Amino acid sequence: MSPEIHLAQRPEADALLGRSPLAALVGMLLDQQVPMEWAFSGPYTIAERMGRDDLDAHEIAARDPEAFAALLSEKPAVHRYPGSMAQRIQQLCRYLVEEYDGDAEAVWRTAGSGKELLARLQALPGFGKQKAQIFLALLGKQYSVRPTGWREAAGPYGEQGAYRSAADITGPASLAKVRAHKQEMKAAAKAAKAAKGTLGGKAANASKTSGN
Repeated sequence: MSPEIHLAQRPEADALLGRSPLAALVGMLLDQQVPMEWAFSGPYTIAERMGRDDLDAHEIAARDPEAFAALLSEKPAVHRYPGSMAQRIQQLCRYLVEEYDGDAEAVWRTAGSGKELLARLQALPGFGKQKAQIFLALLGKQYSVRPTGWREAAGPYGEQGAYRSAADITGPASLAKVRAHKQEMKAAAKAAKAAKGTLGGKAANASKTSGN
């Protein structure tokens, strides 16, 4: 049975994420610089505009780049930067075709450990360490993909009871908690940067004073 996913907060888009490994990967790829629901609705929008009920790595990889970018740019756009994201999606699909014969699920189906799965995810175009860890946590927490050591490989995102990322969203309430956590992290980072700037200014003033 497909897992019940609530990342897009749209029943039809979430249903696709639940049954389609490639849609889940593409949604994760799109999850940057836009609201999470917008990103994870993207795979459904792309499939709909292609006249399909699922995404196919072979078909997307073979599409004319300009035509595919135009498809993502149609109103409403799939992403804030539809052109660059179209390129990244095609790069991801080409990699899946070359390395996994277009079978997105093979990325995790044959992984022998959490460490191996993390390495495979990090090798995907557009997936840095943080994105790979979040997706690994998502697989473990919501898709029941749990190779040995998956929580450890996912780092803080694999922690039980955490509300740090897409991996922890199971509905509107948990989405609000994840958003609150992200706001706290941004505020803390901003405060740390401001404090560093203040200390730097004091040090510079002290240096000038001692030089006079």
